[in-house]
Amino acid sequence: MRGHVVVLVVGLILLPMKGLADDFEDGVAAFYRGNYERAYVEFRLLAEQGHAPAQYWLGVMCADGQGMPQDDAEAVKWYRRAAEQGYAPAQSALGVRYATGQGVPQDYVTAYAWTNIAAAHDDTNARKVRDWIRDQMNPAQLVEGQKLSREIFAQTVGDE
Repeated sequence: MRGHVVVLVVGLILLPMKGLADDFEDGVAAFYRGNYERAYVEFRLLAEQGHAPAQYWLGVMCADGQGMPQDDAEAVKWYRRAAEQGYAPAQSALGVRYATGQGVPQDYVTAYAWTNIAAAHDDTNARKVRDWIRDQMNPAQLVEGQKLSREIFAQTVGDE
């Protein structure tokens, strides 16, 4: 009897997670079918609940104007929310936004910090972008960027 109770409790705990995963997969599938309105609805619901991958995808959709008007500042908002949870693709995307000045003032130090953090999570693309950003910086900016990346990394939920 006791084993059944444990299975029931574990099932009740995991059930909402399965629902979130299914909703996210539905959003991704809709996105790749070009049904951006449906993808937006799925991602938005999850993003508001703190789901980092959904927040990242909302950022992508805002940046590209897919399913909504293109809005760089809104893209940055969603990238930042996911990045602060340790989601490497969002960290990289946020770094690119700072490097290019899209939705935020251009800032190579902050760009370097975010892409450096994403690179630490084995994001290969982030390494390439980080190295390009590094080549744009002077030595003092690089030191500042490394310091900032350590500070941000220590604050992110996803540091491993």
